[in-house]
Amino acid sequence: MSRAHPAGPLHGDLVTTSEVSAPPNTAVSAELDPLTWSANVARGESGQVTVAGIPVGELSDDYGTPLFVLDEADLRSRARKYVEAFRGSAAEVDVYYASKAFLSSTVARWVTAEGMRLDVCTGGELALALRSGVPGEQLLFHGNNKSAAELDASLAAGVSRIVVDSFDEIEMLARIARERQVVAPVLVRVTLGVEAHTHEFIATAHEDQKFGFSLASGRALQAVERVLAEEHLELVGIHSHIGSQIFVASGFEVAAGRAASFLAKIRDEYSVVIGELNLGGGLGIRYTADDAPIDIGEMAPHLVELVASECARRGFPMPRLAFEPGRAIVGPSTLTLYRVGTVKRRSLEGGGSRVYVSVDGGMSDNIRTALYDADYTVTLANRVSDAAAVRARVVGKHCESGDIVVRNAWLPADIAPGDLLAVAATGAYNRSMASNYNLVTRPAVVSVADGRSAVVLRRETLDDLFATDPGLA
Repeated sequence: MSRAHPAGPLHGDLVTTSEVSAPPNTAVSAELDPLTWSANVARGESGQVTVAGIPVGELSDDYGTPLFVLDEADLRSRARKYVEAFRGSAAEVDVYYASKAFLSSTVARWVTAEGMRLDVCTGGELALALRSGVPGEQLLFHGNNKSAAELDASLAAGVSRIVVDSFDEIEMLARIARERQVVAPVLVRVTLGVEAHTHEFIATAHEDQKFGFSLASGRALQAVERVLAEEHLELVGIHSHIGSQIFVASGFEVAAGRAASFLAKIRDEYSVVIGELNLGGGLGIRYTADDAPIDIGEMAPHLVELVASECARRGFPMPRLAFEPGRAIVGPSTLTLYRVGTVKRRSLEGGGSRVYVSVDGGMSDNIRTALYDADYTVTLANRVSDAAAVRARVVGKHCESGDIVVRNAWLPADIAPGDLLAVAATGAYNRSMASNYNLVTRPAVVSVADGRSAVVLRRETLDDLFATDPGLA
């Protein structure tokens, strides 16, 4: 049995049977892989991990644990690199930050200051973006089940792109736009029959999903016809998304060809030239040493050339392009800091043992391991150790056997209660998917830059947690 999930691990296996390899009876290296950790993470002279010059022990004392530590300069650099990579191409390109990865007013202001637009997919994300000062014309609205209130709010805010995802939505948006006496700018989301995960892509059998209009069934063309028929809808372009955590360009190559063919078909059928093609996001990041992400500086010109070539083959003018990175911007910029609570040694079938290291967070602040069998890199953060390496599993405090943060790791044998662990690349989806399971409070997010720290999101309190319960008012 296997899982093929957009945010899943390499190969998407349901059960991960491989163990991380390390020579037995040797110490765990204190070195930090610069390709996995954010740019300003280092091991200080004392052996303690630092972020932008601040020791993690100081951060844990000031803000508590679990704690998301966001490297501001690293995030800004990644946003800027994405924009600059496409800005140098021959095409006109818009780069949207996919805010579902992680959104706060601070991050919204940072990414827009670096030249990105913002992609939102709920009324809550829309409201936060607007309250953060991002104008509607810099926003794109996604979602497969937008409510009438959300569509109305997007029109009221002057959102520049609304990605329609169903015939019901086309009808509802047209009605609301008619009532407001405005014209809604629309992208039609098309399921191109291409799904790319990590190094492989499969060009069939991916119509069975909730997003978009199927190209193969003809529904995508029907959706275009519906939009064109509505006086208060303007068909600006088409949108596609082929997957997440992608490490090769193969899927994009197939998608570009099918999208170009579809644009040409719209022109031939309806004498309309669609001016925009949004290819979504999905480029992967490095969670462990096994991951080999694509450099956007190399990928951007290749993608633009790909679309240009496919359009030229069909006699179609080069459209304006759009991309939506989220994980690639915020994912590597953040680490999670945990404090060890208990340590247990368990015997394994067939010999050997594993040390279970329990920390003060878990699936409430990182559900990805339980949901997607995601892999992470972890290190002892408050000191270095010359103790022998032991096979370890980092687990949370929740009442679930599946509450695992890092499934397979090597940690020093002298790991003990009170130690600090840092887990790399936790900026994308971890805090945004966090929950209050077992009535735990969600962690704070702090940013660090130039030896200074600041609160991005404060830690929840029990009063926050109980505020919605009228019996406790």
